[in-house]
Amino acid sequence: MFDFNALSEFSRANCIAICAFLVPANLLFTIRTVVFTGLHRPQAQVRQAAVLACIPALVMVLHVWTWLMIGVVMAPTYILFWLASTCVCLNVWAIAHPKSMASLLKAVLLRLQKHLSLALINR
Repeated sequence: MFDFNALSEFSRANCIAICAFLVPANLLFTIRTVVFTGLHRPQAQVRQAAVLACIPALVMVLHVWTWLMIGVVMAPTYILFWLASTCVCLNVWAIAHPKSMASLLKAVLLRLQKHLSLALINR
């Protein structure tokens, strides 16, 4: 039978190692999804990248939940929960509305390019 208490204790006992893996994994996999969307990769590749990126994000939500269950309410729990939620939202956005994400990325990159070119001219 599945022992949730043992899994929760394992999660809390190995918190540093778990977070040391999950934080970069969340960021890298989500950035990969956003880049695939911005490059207009086929929807199947974007969906695959997004599903892969949601796995560490959901694991992080469960990990943070084990801390909240025992009453640990500190800044790191909220920060990690926010990071995981943001990653899940970006990945769902990439699956549900890839055109709007791609157009926003294009607008941001054009604005950044314009700003950088003006900064170089004014030197």
